[in-house]
Amino acid sequence: MASDRAMPGLVGVADGAAAIAGTLAGAGIRLETADGKQVKSESAALAAAIWFAYLNEAARMVDEEYATRDDVDAAMRFGCGYPKGPLLQIDEIGLERTINVLEALAEVSGDPRHQPAEGLARRVEAGQTGRESGAGYYRYDQATGEVVDDASGGSAVEAGREIGAVGVVGSGTMATGIVEVFARAGHPVVVVARSVEKADGVVAGLTKSLDRAVSKGRLSEENRSEIRASVTPTNDRALLGQVDLVVEAIVEDIGPKRELFKSLDQVCRPGSILATTTSSLSIADIAWSTSRPQDVIGMHFFNPAAVMKLVEVVSTWDTSDDVEATVVGLCRRLGKVPVRCGDRAGFIVNYLLFPYLNDAVKALDARLVSVETFDDVIKQWQGIPLGPFALLDVVGNDVSLAIERTIHSAFGKPCYQPATGLEKVVAEGKLGRKTGSGFHSYG
Repeated sequence: MASDRAMPGLVGVADGAAAIAGTLAGAGIRLETADGKQVKSESAALAAAIWFAYLNEAARMVDEEYATRDDVDAAMRFGCGYPKGPLLQIDEIGLERTINVLEALAEVSGDPRHQPAEGLARRVEAGQTGRESGAGYYRYDQATGEVVDDASGGSAVEAGREIGAVGVVGSGTMATGIVEVFARAGHPVVVVARSVEKADGVVAGLTKSLDRAVSKGRLSEENRSEIRASVTPTNDRALLGQVDLVVEAIVEDIGPKRELFKSLDQVCRPGSILATTTSSLSIADIAWSTSRPQDVIGMHFFNPAAVMKLVEVVSTWDTSDDVEATVVGLCRRLGKVPVRCGDRAGFIVNYLLFPYLNDAVKALDARLVSVETFDDVIKQWQGIPLGPFALLDVVGNDVSLAIERTIHSAFGKPCYQPATGLEKVVAEGKLGRKTGSGFHSYG
């Protein structure tokens, strides 16, 4: 096996495509294009290499007890719009077949992400080989094949602190969406920005969204007025002394976040919860800017916050159990889907999603795939709305590159090194849909 630093990677997969295609066929996996034509063996092997690395990393998350089976699957369904989560998909493929595909890929790629997660073999040894056997990561009704609710994923006890008034710090799109989520759920909201004008801008954005809801018959004019009246814009952080929860949604930079949390430590009353919406920074680092790290937690909303259901609830070693329980319960009452995980780069969604997207660009860099064809292959195979290149363009290639760099910096493995092609499109200003061009062009 090649070393991690000299691994043949996706080039090796392309060279060994015929053998991998045979393994895929033995696993009952057939890839087709939108018009029903079977995908060539090289494209099929590359698609399998990228997708099975993602499935395997999800299995490792469960092995490591970083997140539960249910939370991992919910995160990818509600955070990415996938029709099924990775653990359920492994069960449907079959754990033995999954191992066979991964071993075939590892043989030619040398990529450690293709070495089967240990939990796969342990489950197979216990007879839990997937849906066909009645048990894998989930349990199944033998007559119908449907998942049996075994509650093995666990759930946080919904007991904790009372949350009435909420503070939101920030003035961007994410902050505006979060304000709308809380205000529409009946919480008084204090919006704090660097200036009154910016705070008023958040209210203007909220009002525009509410007006659209009224025009579409989804909200009454009376409710619109009540929601709008429940929001107080200000540039005075001292007003946060009256709230039970503060949600920070400022620039993704550790310096300003530390400064803000030091200030919140001074103005917020004892027992109030301090939450950050960071998607990549250390929450523990932010928490230790305060004298109360036990009250600090991550609430990673997904954009647009008013629409997306998922919230990653991220606890550090210091976060109190009642703080986590409070936030999980609150998210559910807001109509969100909370998933719990620990404090490490990428959390669940970004850690699983962005290496998969990065791998697609690496295949493009090596001239192994084309943008249009590979997007089509992945879309048709997985039944997802966007292929990897189209999704990168939607997220923003600059945002994607920043996340890739964070994951690579945190874990240090060469397989997480940002793809040259991703660096190139960002340097050229081709950031995706927002600039009119990226991996695809937009009219």
